[in-house]
Amino acid sequence: MNGRNWRALIVGFAGAIALFVGLFFLVGAGDVLDSLAHADPTLVAATLAVALLWLGAWALVLRTVLETLAIEIPVVRAFFVYASAVFANNVTPFGQAGGEPIAALLISKVSDARYETGLAGIATVDVLNVVSSLSLILVGVGYYATTAIIGERLQTAVASALAIVVAVGLLMYLAWQYQETLIESVSSGVADTVARLPIGGSDPETIAEDLSQRLDRFFDHIERMTTQRRRLAVAFGLSLLGWLFQVVALSTAFAAIGYSVPIYVALFVIPLGNLAGAAPLPGGLGGIEAAFVGLLVPTTGLPAATVTAAVLIYRGTIYWLPVLIGGSSMAAFGARTVA
Repeated sequence: MNGRNWRALIVGFAGAIALFVGLFFLVGAGDVLDSLAHADPTLVAATLAVALLWLGAWALVLRTVLETLAIEIPVVRAFFVYASAVFANNVTPFGQAGGEPIAALLISKVSDARYETGLAGIATVDVLNVVSSLSLILVGVGYYATTAIIGERLQTAVASALAIVVAVGLLMYLAWQYQETLIESVSSGVADTVARLPIGGSDPETIAEDLSQRLDRFFDHIERMTTQRRRLAVAFGLSLLGWLFQVVALSTAFAAIGYSVPIYVALFVIPLGNLAGAAPLPGGLGGIEAAFVGLLVPTTGLPAATVTAAVLIYRGTIYWLPVLIGGSSMAAFGARTVA
């Protein structure tokens, strides 16, 4: 990691700490710590176990998607590869930009597949997770609307989620329709940039041709996956299962401090809260927690300190479990590659 990346990481974690300090100040740090001190350790451990099931479900999504590209990865190895991707997301500002390229690199190393093949696979996993999350938002908000008045904050969050999904969908459609123009523009642009760098031995034409071929293969892989509808349906089901495991984890975290949260509320709060992961923070740390509290307090009617304590237990497992497992996995993969 170079100096610029280290600075970005330090600034990101500093921002996360600042958000946590502000959150504790607003809800009352003493009350939050008191709730955490009285949390049921058995249920806290259960939250951790369910988080492990979530990670396993989404690892199976990755494995199933890769099977559509004729890439076979053992279940255990797929788990550690996906955990490594989540680790990269959690320690990189604008997480997805850091996790997916690393995941594609790991896939290529453990399966001897091309880099662009792995990138197509992990990108498809992201799309499936977004689409399945939208399904949960619509179901959860739809049911919530039959039991309570939807507040302005929730309306804004839902509208933001829909706008993001529509924008991403439109960009994907345009990229697919004009892929030849996109490939030519990106290839020539990268080659021109490299040509201006003070390095030797880099032929812009060779770089442009190589990148163009890689992008062609990337789009070919995407097209190939669309023909594997049965496997993609299985992957979509596993993605939904992963979200449901997160719902159970959040409910268990509330139970650990002696409260409950309606399942239909957790169904839409979790994917909506994760929108804060787009903030320039490591894995959305601090921003996602604040978003969860902001959504759960008005929808559950529970005290802010109680909600914050439950969110910290939940996010403590969802965030830090992949960091521990994925960080160790990435180190092991790196050591194996060097060897």
